[in-house]
Amino acid sequence: MTSNVDKKNKQVASSGLRKGLTSYGDKGFSLFLRKAFIKGAGYTNSALDRPVIGIINTGSAYNPCHGNMPQLIEAVKRGVMLAGGLPMDFPTISIHESFAAPTSMYLRNLMSMDTEEMLRAQPMDAVVMIGGCDKTVPAQLMGAASAGMPAIQLITGSMLTGSHRSVRVGACTDCRRYWGQFRAGEIDEIEKDEVNDQLVASVGTCSVMGTASTMACIAEALGMTVPGGASPPAVTADRIRIAEETGARAVQMAKDGLTINQVLTADAFENAMRVLLAIGGSTNGIVHLAAIAGRMGLEIDLQALDKMGNETPVLVDLKPSGDHYMENFHDAGGMTTLLRELKPLLKLDAMTVTGRTLGQEIDAAPPSFKQDVVRKLDQPIYPWGSIAVLFGNLAPGGAIIKQSAANENLMEHEGRAVVFENVQDLATRIDSEDLDVTANDILVLKNIGPKGAPGMPEAGYIPIPIKLARAGVKDIVRVSDGRMSGTAFGTIVLHVTPESAIGGPLAHVRNGDRIRLSVKSREISLLISDEELVKRAQENPIIEPTAERGYLKLFLDAVTQADKGVDFDFLRAAKMVGKTPK
Repeated sequence: MTSNVDKKNKQVASSGLRKGLTSYGDKGFSLFLRKAFIKGAGYTNSALDRPVIGIINTGSAYNPCHGNMPQLIEAVKRGVMLAGGLPMDFPTISIHESFAAPTSMYLRNLMSMDTEEMLRAQPMDAVVMIGGCDKTVPAQLMGAASAGMPAIQLITGSMLTGSHRSVRVGACTDCRRYWGQFRAGEIDEIEKDEVNDQLVASVGTCSVMGTASTMACIAEALGMTVPGGASPPAVTADRIRIAEETGARAVQMAKDGLTINQVLTADAFENAMRVLLAIGGSTNGIVHLAAIAGRMGLEIDLQALDKMGNETPVLVDLKPSGDHYMENFHDAGGMTTLLRELKPLLKLDAMTVTGRTLGQEIDAAPPSFKQDVVRKLDQPIYPWGSIAVLFGNLAPGGAIIKQSAANENLMEHEGRAVVFENVQDLATRIDSEDLDVTANDILVLKNIGPKGAPGMPEAGYIPIPIKLARAGVKDIVRVSDGRMSGTAFGTIVLHVTPESAIGGPLAHVRNGDRIRLSVKSREISLLISDEELVKRAQENPIIEPTAERGYLKLFLDAVTQADKGVDFDFLRAAKMVGKTPK
């Protein structure tokens, strides 16, 4: 019979610097050598006997969203040491949305692999993952989910807002708004350059409810951050205090053995989806949640998610679905205020990184106060969930639309298809005066799915053809197998599955075809017969994209479709154990 002392000795023998020893054929020598080298950096035996807390450093000159990384790392280290741990920061890949070609999504899985393998390879008892820009947080959560160790997320935080001619502005919904005005000739080159100086007023992530803010809120809803971890702006003292608290919590997680699989449960994902709908979150959130869940052996049930939207209205008044910015959300109490309002709809027994349940954290939170950013359940800014899931012969595997950011007058619409075969075709013809298009048509963009682009770029936000923009058209129905930024708005159908590059029905849409969009009926349909669709597929067989070598070959050979999270098939759990939401 194993005694408690034996268990403790076994735990000590496989923790700290003793964990994951390099293979030299002699464990004693491996530890001896490891200690010799780390002592060269000035560490003492006393320091090396403490729990080791890894800290992922994703700072990069190419990543202004992570521009506060040095301050965050310093604060995390302080928290770790105050709690009796030894902090060890290390780098991984850093991805910024505007500095990654062809798209940051293309590199998300690579970052997740980097994260997972560094967590496995290096000795640490727990890890603090610091991320903020759109794909960094999901990549870290994916990697940590696969590594299976104690892990906690620290968000870099949102940027401050700026001011342009007395109008408050912030990236990046306002980026798109002003660019649309420039394309339409409503502002000139001088004003366009002026506003460019004001849109990003500090380091940090987008100040609206784009993908970065969405993933920050989702991380907290999943139970992966300390309470209040989602909303403090990057350059505030609140953000630094959250970082210190995160470091201290990581030490306790290591001591308690609170691993990520105890947090990322089916109930946690259901809570995250509930929050996604209530915040007017980015459509990208669905793809990332599917990828993270897939690492835990869970499938996202899109139809169940859609049904959740019937009872989960949009409560957070932030752009692009509302009017405010992340600073306002933080001032209104952040996720605490939202979770308290959503409490009747949440799975309150879901565990969090604090070692307490979500319900316990809500009950322990500071009292509510008067504010106007988070609405009451019976006074929402939009009566249903922000995202609707569509099916039909054009999207047998599903498609989505951000209905809270769409034009109500276009959500029940039938129109003529104006087809672009790929991004290059779009760029060549969208602003041509000869383009045969009217405001009642439906723009269709093919080959921007996971394999088609590759990397599923945010090109689904197809620009309004310039001749329509100059005529005052602000929105038009758009359909693609790609994504759009969470900061974008419009009546846009995305993530059409299967994608056109692998022979999905979208590949066979032709100019002049009629397409029906009915958000009410959850339908996106190509109005041709099944026989005609089969005939077109036979006449135009699709050759899937391939590559000869490198990461591109790996990507094209292994990437899954949108409903599976655009993850690599070999990175998903070996066995699917259930669906979420239930």
